[in-house]
Amino acid sequence: MFGLSLLVSGLAWWLGLYLLARDPRKPLMWWAGAGLISYAAVIVVPHPALVGLPALAWTGAILLLVRSPLIRWWIFAVVPVLAVSLWLPWIVLLPLAVATALAIRKRTYFSLVGVMFGLSAGAFLLGLLPDAITLPSLGFDVVVFGILVAVTDAVEEGEAIRADMVRSLVIAAFTALLFGSQVVLFGGPDLLVHTTVAAAIAVQVLANPLASVVDRLAVPAVAAERAELREAADSLPKRRPLVTEDEAEFARLTRKALSHYGDLGKLVASPLIALTEPGPPLDRAAALKNLLFTSIQRLKPADGDFGTSDEWRYYNALYFYYVKGIRPYSVRTKREDLDAEDRRALQWFVTQVPERTLHNWQNAAARLVAADLMAGVGSA
Repeated sequence: MFGLSLLVSGLAWWLGLYLLARDPRKPLMWWAGAGLISYAAVIVVPHPALVGLPALAWTGAILLLVRSPLIRWWIFAVVPVLAVSLWLPWIVLLPLAVATALAIRKRTYFSLVGVMFGLSAGAFLLGLLPDAITLPSLGFDVVVFGILVAVTDAVEEGEAIRADMVRSLVIAAFTALLFGSQVVLFGGPDLLVHTTVAAAIAVQVLANPLASVVDRLAVPAVAAERAELREAADSLPKRRPLVTEDEAEFARLTRKALSHYGDLGKLVASPLIALTEPGPPLDRAAALKNLLFTSIQRLKPADGDFGTSDEWRYYNALYFYYVKGIRPYSVRTKREDLDAEDRRALQWFVTQVPERTLHNWQNAAARLVAADLMAGVGSA
C-alpha cells in the first residue's frame, strides 16, 4: 500500500507542478495544478482540512474549461465551502456536480472525467470503498484530467506537448528514484520518503523558475538574458510542424504569435518559425518577429502617423497593443515612457474602444497578417 501511495502522490505532484510551470499566468493552470498538488498532499497527510481541496480546485478548472461565468463567483466561494467541508466533507461534491453538469451540457470530453472524478472522490470522502480501490481510481482520474488540461493548453498555444511532457516526467522520475531510494535503503520513515521524493521532483520541474530567482539575486545584470535562453531551450521540444494548407489554423497560429510578439522565448515554439531561414533558435525567433512587424506595417494607412478612422483600426489594434506594448485596460500598467503619439492612442483606446471591440479587431487584423504571410510563402 505504501508503494502505491508513493507512486500516485508522486505522479500527481509532478503533473501539478508541470501544469503550473507551463504558464503560471494562466488561471486554468493554477486551478488544475492546485487540484493535483492538493491531491498529492491528501495521499500523504489525509487531514480533514485538505480532503476537500482537490474537488474544489477541479471545480474551478472545469468552470474555466467550459468558459462559465460562474468562475467569478467560485473564486470567492472556495474558502467558505472549504470551511463547511470540515464538518460536512461531502459538501465539496455539490459544486463539482454543478460544474460537471455544465460540461455535460456543452458536450465537452471533460464531462466524462468530471463524472469519474466525482464518483471516486465521493467514495473516498464518504468511505464507501476500501482505500485500496479508491486510491488508484482517484489517481487515474486526476492524472487523466491533468493530461487533458495540458493537451488543451498546448492546442490553444499551437504547441506540441508529448516530447516536452515525457522529458519532464523521465527527469523527475529518475531524480525521485535516485534520492527516494536512498531514504528507503537506510530505513527512513514513510513521511521522509514522501517529502524527499516531492522535493526531488520540485527541484527538477521548477528548475527554470528557481534559476531565475537566483539570477535576479546573484547576477541581475544578465538575469533577463539568461531567462530568455532557458525559455528558448525549453520551447524547442514544444514546436510542431507548420501546415500551411489549413488557412483557419494558420490564422490562429498567427494570432497566437502576435500575442507573443515581445517574447522571443515563446516565439521559438511557434510553428510559424518555419517561415524563417535555418539558424540559431533565437535568431529565427527574431526573424519571425520582423516578419510580423513588416506585415503589421502593411496595414498602416498612408495618411499620417496616427488616425482613428475605420481604416486605422486594424493597424492600431496590433501596432500599439503588441509592438508598442500599450495595455489600455490594465490597471497594473503604468507607462512613463510614452511619446505624444502613444498617449493619443492610449486615450483613444480607453475612451472610444471597448475591450471586446479591440479583441475583435485584433482577430480580424491577425487574419490579414496571416494572409500576408501566406502570400509571402506562395511567392517564395
